[in-house]
Amino acid sequence: MLEVPEDAKNLIAQFQNYQQQLQNILIQKESMKMQNLEIKRALEELNTTAQKTAYKITGQIMANKPVEELKNELGETKENIDVRIKSLEKNEERLNGKLKDLQEKLKEVIK
Repeated sequence: MLEVPEDAKNLIAQFQNYQQQLQNILIQKESMKMQNLEIKRALEELNTTAQKTAYKITGQIMANKPVEELKNELGETKENIDVRIKSLEKNEERLNGKLKDLQEKLKEVIK
């Protein structure tokens, strides 16, 4: 039976950890993109309505609010999500770089 060196085991454990982190980031990023799409659609609806007020669901109630206020709230939320997506993308790039480095190290150790 082939014995794996201890340093290779450590590298493999690190590699798996980074893969898990990357998967979590990708899931979060996809969720943020879906929220962004929903906000975009809501803003489009608010921009085309002639109404002065609209309903906002807050928890388990619906509150009647001015359309302009809702637009501002959604715009701020969209900006926050955009910043979060950029942050996740930077983390994704960083982890991809670490995974490539570890992959090269593993190739050298396993040879």
